[in-house]
Amino acid sequence: MATRLVPPMPITSGWLSAIVVTVIGAVVRLWNLGQPHAVIFDETYYPKDALALLRFGVEQATVKDADKILLASDGNVHNLDIFTGAASFIVHPPLGKWIIGLGELTLGATPTGWRISVAIVGIIAVLLTARIARRLTRSNLVGFLAGLFVALDGMHIVMSRTGLLDIMLGFFVLLAFGCFLMDRDQVRGRLARLIEAEGLQATATTWGPRLGLRPWRWAGALALGLGCSVKWSGVWFAFGFIALSLVWDISARRAVGVLRPWRATLLRDLPSTVLVTAAIIIATYLLSWTGWFISDNGWDRNWAEGTGILAALSSLWHYHAEMWNFHVGLTTEHAYASNPWGWLLQVRPTSFYWNNVTDRTQGCPTDNCAAEVVALGNPVIWWAGVLAIVYQLWRWLGRRDWRSAAVLVGIAAGWLPWMLYLNRTIFTFYTVVFMPFVAIALAMSAAALLGPPTASDIRRRRGMIAVCVLVAAVVIVAWWMYPVWTGELLPYNEWQQRMWLPSWV
Repeated sequence: MATRLVPPMPITSGWLSAIVVTVIGAVVRLWNLGQPHAVIFDETYYPKDALALLRFGVEQATVKDADKILLASDGNVHNLDIFTGAASFIVHPPLGKWIIGLGELTLGATPTGWRISVAIVGIIAVLLTARIARRLTRSNLVGFLAGLFVALDGMHIVMSRTGLLDIMLGFFVLLAFGCFLMDRDQVRGRLARLIEAEGLQATATTWGPRLGLRPWRWAGALALGLGCSVKWSGVWFAFGFIALSLVWDISARRAVGVLRPWRATLLRDLPSTVLVTAAIIIATYLLSWTGWFISDNGWDRNWAEGTGILAALSSLWHYHAEMWNFHVGLTTEHAYASNPWGWLLQVRPTSFYWNNVTDRTQGCPTDNCAAEVVALGNPVIWWAGVLAIVYQLWRWLGRRDWRSAAVLVGIAAGWLPWMLYLNRTIFTFYTVVFMPFVAIALAMSAAALLGPPTASDIRRRRGMIAVCVLVAAVVIVAWWMYPVWTGELLPYNEWQQRMWLPSWV
């Protein structure tokens, strides 16, 4: 019973392989991080907002040509004078910009400074993916493959090397998933120990035993609150993971013989879970706005009359209504806007930076060179990942594999809600938030090629060859695409060779 409730972890810890893929991820994310020496794509917003938060606690409007002033400066955060003193209307919560600001505080308001914190978060995400995949599947191989896929995915690399918010949302989402997974193991471990001590009669009752305190679930709620404090789309993961955790409670009760597992979960766990997790998420989110609360210069800070907390909350609510109207009404045409239906296939990636050199300067060896940073996932990972998602869907529906369902919830929470906003201006790089779940799905599917432990030597040999071919393809394509993920100057024909689909241009 104990083994069925909590399958044992592998004999070896798997830390060596996790560290190896994390080092790989670190190298490709940190190498020449300050290049291109430019403000690329939406870096025109968040690094300056981060600098304002460091200086004033709230975002402020900037002077004309603020980007040029930043790039020409030495990056001293205390001397840069690019702000007008007027409040700035921003459309995302502050936490992600505070994290970017930590890098600026450490290395200066330079491209390296506003990217370093994002890169570190992306590197840690590689390690988290490897360890979470191992715990989910009890397989060192799956953990290694999942971590390697994240380490070498172009979407994750580009977003880890750019001063944007999405990689931080993805990090907190992944952290929350890991916490809920730990909660699942902890609860099942308690039930297993209870059965070992008192026998099955201790659990096989109408309602079953109470499941005890849930510190890992609370930690997951905290991580979800931090994610929502980066971008509002974290709320979809909150709904998905909390529902998933409750389903796991039902499954645990059923496994130990509880006669009414659904009713017991709905009456004993649902109310407290919703109340406690919602309280943690909301409190965490409000704390992220501390700078706005204690300032008199934030946007809409004094919208409501009065000076008490109720007036402040009313002003914040009005501010959020304006932010919401902006998001749902954002229909401005953009050359790189994309439809969510094509995201998994990376049909229309986002070009973050472009520089064309035609005079043999800047190190261009020919009469026509190009440098681009394009937020494009590793095609092998994403195209094979689509097949892996289909296979995991079959595993869930056909085999009732809870692990497949868990990974699919992570993908669905990051992808499907955008189907509600097909007319809104949205971009493929939003997929970076659920990219680790695609990596885990692909790793699980690749490991399945080896067959069960009882599979024949021929089956396992063929499966291992297939896995090695997949890994080799991922590595080769990552090497080939790395220049267009990092803005390296290439002869134009070499850049063209990397644009495999017309829609990538």
